[in-house]
Amino acid sequence: MAETGASPDAVPSPGALSPLARAEHFVWLTARVLEQRRFAYHFLDGAGGDAAADAVETALTSYATGDGGYGYALEPDLRGPVSQPLHTGHALRVLDSIRRCGGQRVERVCRYLTSVSTPEGALPAIHPSQRGYPSAPFVPVVDNPPGELLATGPVVGLLHRNEVWHAWLFRATDFCWAAVESLEKSHPYEIQAAVAFLDGVPDRSRARAAADRLGRLVRQQRLAALDPDDLDAYPVAPGYAPGEHHFPHDYAKVPESLARAWFTDAEMDRSLDFLAREQQADGGWPVRWRQWAPGTALESRPIVTIEALRTLRAYGRPIT
Repeated sequence: MAETGASPDAVPSPGALSPLARAEHFVWLTARVLEQRRFAYHFLDGAGGDAAADAVETALTSYATGDGGYGYALEPDLRGPVSQPLHTGHALRVLDSIRRCGGQRVERVCRYLTSVSTPEGALPAIHPSQRGYPSAPFVPVVDNPPGELLATGPVVGLLHRNEVWHAWLFRATDFCWAAVESLEKSHPYEIQAAVAFLDGVPDRSRARAAADRLGRLVRQQRLAALDPDDLDAYPVAPGYAPGEHHFPHDYAKVPESLARAWFTDAEMDRSLDFLAREQQADGGWPVRWRQWAPGTALESRPIVTIEALRTLRAYGRPIT
């Protein structure tokens, strides 16, 4: 290739471009096609239109499997061609974000979820079919895995929010209610799963009561780092990576979330200030969980970057 001036992969000067422009450079440089299409849908010319949504759906289809689920490392920490509940939950979040969470595709997804759920309707985090394929060491593969709120809550809440009805949802909803209302000692990812369930479930008065209790639990157990300048004051959950703290914006990703009431305006402002400052020199946001392989971290950062931008924009923070 003939030289044409500046290198096409040169990192822009952080002070020269807006957060969105810097993130766009990062996405084109590093992201999978799916995240490139998602970035275009959310932030570029034609954002939110049918053509942009079609492009996201087309990219997502490459991760579909023959049983109605999704695989092929859609969730980067699980590799291989087999369907997994975590992959399928990820696919549903993508469809929800482009307002396409319905129709025959979601019917097929629900049939898959039924096939891998426990008798109570709960989804395991990792189905045993993952055995033999690479996966993160913090998600071990076991025989007869139990159903978990971690995998079930976000899926059930999202399907309810999109007014999807399926026989499996009745059992799964009962499981989630029982799991949420019995939570005592917990950890950030489980709380986030509970919030995702409560933000979508139809019984809003019951959801608000459950969320109020969880908010008190989060503060009592110091599961949210309320002062980003004093992170040593907030313990990292057992089994998490060093520095894998969670912040108010991780629980209340949008102002409409029930978790927003857990935090004062000052606490949320500090959290969002910290989120904005986390954008790195290359334009992307960092992965805070344990990194176990170079490829998985590279694939995860554009996902994290898109979600950071969406959260900042949802709270009215300038990104352009």
